[in-house]
Amino acid sequence: MKQSIEALKPAQGKKIKNSWRNKKNCSNYIWAYLMVAPTIIGLMILNIWPVIRTAYLSFTETASFGSNKWIGLENYKTLFRDSIIWKATWHTFQFTILVVPLGIFLSLVIAALLNAKIKGTTIYRTIYFLPVVVAPAAIAIVWKWLFNADFGLINHMLSAVGLKGPNWLTNSKWAMFSLSIVGIWSTLGYNMIILLAGLQGIPRSYYEAAEIDGAGSIRQFFNITIPLISPTLFFVTITGLMGAIQQFDLVYMMIGPGNPAIESTQTLLYLFYRSGFVVNDKGFASAIVMWAFLLILIITFIQFILQKKWVFYE
Repeated sequence: MKQSIEALKPAQGKKIKNSWRNKKNCSNYIWAYLMVAPTIIGLMILNIWPVIRTAYLSFTETASFGSNKWIGLENYKTLFRDSIIWKATWHTFQFTILVVPLGIFLSLVIAALLNAKIKGTTIYRTIYFLPVVVAPAAIAIVWKWLFNADFGLINHMLSAVGLKGPNWLTNSKWAMFSLSIVGIWSTLGYNMIILLAGLQGIPRSYYEAAEIDGAGSIRQFFNITIPLISPTLFFVTITGLMGAIQQFDLVYMMIGPGNPAIESTQTLLYLFYRSGFVVNDKGFASAIVMWAFLLILIITFIQFILQKKWVFYE
């Protein structure tokens, strides 16, 4: 009897130890969930719920006193029949095509220069990154003054060399080009910092081996730098496309209603603003947003498929 009791003691001790571990693990899980709860709640309230609400509103019509009437697919039928929507879609793609490729190329060039051993790199990085922390409204106001046809600095500099500057923001031929310049300038610093981080993550041994084999700087750039930085390029491409398709601030602040060039520059998000807050047709405005959301999904999906051909992971 005494021997059986002695035999049970290790088993009981093991059960108590396991029970204590389970309680400790449970406590750790509770604290972990409490720590991430603010982020999850914020994500649900500020991101997930607005998407669900917008999707619902896209199937409704705004009635009197803020109520909504279910109308099914009528907003989408109107959306795809409206020539203005298709023009705005083209303007959105036009802005994206002008801003994203050239902006990423310039950012990569600047990042490569700042990655070299030159004096004052910290100062240059700060200067290029400053537009990222400046409010979009401030950026638009400053550039609107620079592009002013009568007393703007750009036309003043052109007149100093005997050239007559165009009406940058009121001429439909130049308005989108002007917006694209500002779009590239405002995103240059962010892309540059991300690409610079990717460049600094490339081991120096690869370049040393290439130098021993007799590879020049250009060959090293295309055979070593570009493949190894391709995941970072993929990231800035995706974020750049998303930001360009959602462009609203520059069109609203620099062009705005009443400008003769608005018809050639209004984007999908600008039409959303006009439909939702000027005309007060929130159902149709929600359908416009869902159309822009669908375009982002399609482009992102295509990018994830194509990345297998040009993105190289170590």
